[in-house]
Amino acid sequence: MRVHVTDHPLITHKLTVLRDERTPSPTFRALTEELVTLLAYEATRDVRVERVTITTPVTQTTGVAIAEPRPLIVPILRAGLGMLEGMTKLVPSAEVGFLGMVRNEETLQPSVYAERLPDDLSNRQCFVLDPMLATGGSLLSAIEYLFDRGAQDVTAICLLAAPEGLAAIEKAVEGREVTIVLGALDERLNEHGYIVPGLGDAGDRLYGTVG
Repeated sequence: MRVHVTDHPLITHKLTVLRDERTPSPTFRALTEELVTLLAYEATRDVRVERVTITTPVTQTTGVAIAEPRPLIVPILRAGLGMLEGMTKLVPSAEVGFLGMVRNEETLQPSVYAERLPDDLSNRQCFVLDPMLATGGSLLSAIEYLFDRGAQDVTAICLLAAPEGLAAIEKAVEGREVTIVLGALDERLNEHGYIVPGLGDAGDRLYGTVG
């Protein structure tokens, strides 16, 4: 598994504003979109391309275009939806699928309650969007779901991660083509499973449902 933690000053600046509890939801949503676009530049570094011939106003030349089958962007509902626009702005030709994940309160294991994906993901590059990599349960379940459908490689884009969750993912996906791109790697998880220092519940802050 490959892990890339970005260190660009614009990203760290925007994350600082996101973390601030005084940041209102409209600003939080706008910054999340901007952050995802910045992170997506790194996440798509190895996107597959093919040579194409075009005609400029001056002459004929060759360049590259994103290859078929197109990349598949998969936000994990609901908080991942807040990241979708930032990703599709950078890769407008990508296809979009959806995964809804819920945790069973008895087993504490995540499961898929809704999905909208192609049946066959053979030879597909998939990009999973999930703001917070905390325990890693939901993200790991999503990654395994995509590989079970035939995905060739999976890249996850997360704003923040905890070391515990990152280690759990790394152990579980050993030998598979998985990349994790992070805005920041935080200190730890607290006793309630929240990332510290973190930014609270990303879904609540994106959609203004904080009490």
